[in-house]
Amino acid sequence: MNDRQDPYAHDPYAQAQVFGYDAYGQPVYRPDAPERVYDAYGQPLQQQTHGYDPYTAQPQPQQPQTAYDPYATQTQQTQQAQQEWIPRQTGPVGQGEPVGQGEREGTADGRIPEPRLAADSAADPAPGSAPEADADAYRTEQFSFIEEPDEGSEDVIDWLKFSESRTERRDERKRKGRNRVVALAVVLVLALGGGIGWFLLSGGEEKKSTAAAAGAQKRDVIVVHLRQTQGGDSSTALLVDNETSKKATTLLLPNSLGLTTKEGGTATTLGKAVQDAGTGATRDALNTLLGADIKGSWRLDTPYLENLVELVGGITVDTDATVPGAKQGDGPLVEQGKGKTLGGRAAVGYATYRATGEDQGRQLARFGQVMQAVLRKMSTDPQAATTTVDSLAQIPDPSLSVQQLGASLAHLAEKAKEGSYATSVLPVKADGALGGQAADTMVKDVLGGTVRATAKGAPPRVSVKNATGSAAASGTAQVALVNGGYTYVDGGAPGTAEAASSVTYADDARAAEAKEVARTLGLPEKAVRKDTGAGNADVAVVLGKDYKG
Repeated sequence: MNDRQDPYAHDPYAQAQVFGYDAYGQPVYRPDAPERVYDAYGQPLQQQTHGYDPYTAQPQPQQPQTAYDPYATQTQQTQQAQQEWIPRQTGPVGQGEPVGQGEREGTADGRIPEPRLAADSAADPAPGSAPEADADAYRTEQFSFIEEPDEGSEDVIDWLKFSESRTERRDERKRKGRNRVVALAVVLVLALGGGIGWFLLSGGEEKKSTAAAAGAQKRDVIVVHLRQTQGGDSSTALLVDNETSKKATTLLLPNSLGLTTKEGGTATTLGKAVQDAGTGATRDALNTLLGADIKGSWRLDTPYLENLVELVGGITVDTDATVPGAKQGDGPLVEQGKGKTLGGRAAVGYATYRATGEDQGRQLARFGQVMQAVLRKMSTDPQAATTTVDSLAQIPDPSLSVQQLGASLAHLAEKAKEGSYATSVLPVKADGALGGQAADTMVKDVLGGTVRATAKGAPPRVSVKNATGSAAASGTAQVALVNGGYTYVDGGAPGTAEAASSVTYADDARAAEAKEVARTLGLPEKAVRKDTGAGNADVAVVLGKDYKG
C-alpha cells in the first residue's frame, strides 16, 4: 500500500492498532483496540465520554457517528462509471456504449449513484475473503438515481439540425446547378433562334424597303379637284406624300369611278359627285371606297391653276398632243414635243385637253404631267410655299387650311426635285368598278388602303334611266329602291320617251335580283330580260310611260 494513499501511515498509534486492511484498502484495527474515529482528512477525532461503565467504573466512550469514506466512495463511483453504458438518445442504462467519467458527467441520461456510506463499508467482506469477486457484485440497494437536465438530447437535436442543414444546402446546390443548366440551354436556344431569324430577315436595303412597304407607313394624302369654269367638267387626283418610303405619287382617278355617297345611300360616279355632292361628300365617299385616309380637299379651279403656274415662273413639259387655239384661225395653244415651256394659259389648256373619241385616261395623264411640273417649280420651304398658295386668293376648303396646303406642297416639291415622284392612273372598268387585282395592289401600295367596294355582301347597284317624260319619276324610283336596300345609280334621261319599261342584267347571278327590282318598282316580270346592262351597275332600269310610280 502506498503511503500517499494511507492517511494513517505516519500515525504510530494507529499503526500499532491496525489488524489488517479491508477490500477497499482501509485499515482494520484489532478487536481489543479502542475504536478511533477520523475526519475526512485522516486526522483522529477526540473521543468524548458518554458516561461510565456501571460494572467497571471505567469511562464509556461515545459511539462514533456515521461518516463518509471519501476514498471508498470515489473508488466505487469510478468503478461503476467504467461499467455503465450511456445511451445515445434515450433508454435505460446498458443499451449504449461505455464512456469515461468525464463523458458520463455530461451525458443527460446517465445515472449517478449516491456516495457510499461508512455503514455500508462495514458490510464488506472481511480480510481473507475474495474481494476481487465481490468488487463487481453490486447490489441495487447500494445505488440511488436522480434525474438530471436532458442536455444530451439537445446535443442530439443540434446534430440532427446540422445534418439536415447540410443536406438541405447540398440539395439546394444541386437545384441551383440544374437551374443554371436549364437557363443556359434556354439562352442558347434563344440565341440560335435569334441568329436564324436575323439571317432570314436580313438581306440588304431591298428587303428592308419591302418590309417597310408591308408595314405601317406614314402618309400625307390630299385630294385635288381641277374644275373647269366652262362646261363643269372636272379632273381628280390624289397627292400622296409617303414620309416612310421618301416617295411621292400623283394617283389619278377617272370620273367613271363608281362611288356611293352617304346621303341617301345613292350610288353615283366620281365626276357627278364632284359636281353635285361637293368636295366634302366626295372625299368621304373616296375614303369609304379606298380605305384611305384623305385629310383634306383642294378645289383648284382652272383660273387658279393658271395663276399658280405663273407664280412659279412657268413649267416645262414633254407634251404628247397639239392643243389648238381657242378660236378658229388661232395658232396652236400647245405644240407637241419634248421640253415645251408652258405659261399659265397653255398649262391649263394642256391639262384639260381631250381629243374627240379619246379616253379620259389620256386627259388625266396630261393633268398629272402639269401637276408634277408645277411641284418641281414650287419652293421646298413651307413658309415660301404657303406664301405662293396664299397669293392665289382662293377660298380654302374647311378641311385644309392655307398653311396646311402650303406645307404639303413643299414636301411634295422636295420629292419632285429629287426625282422620287411618280404619276399613275387608277384602273377602273367600264362599269365604274375598280380594275381587279391591279387596282387592289395600287391602292394598297400607294395609299396603304384596302378596296371595300369589292367586299362580298355589298348591296346591288341599280342604274335608273328616266324615259317617262316626267322628271318626278326619277325621284320616286330612287326612294323605292333605297328603301328596298338597293344602291341607286342615276342613269340620266334619254332624249325621247319610251312606251315600255325594261329591267336588264348582264350576269346570270343577278337574274333573281333583277326580278326583285321589278317588283320593287311595280313593273311586270315580263319586263326583266338578260342584256348588256349598265356599265356601272348590277341591274339597269329604263322607266317608260307605263311606270306609275
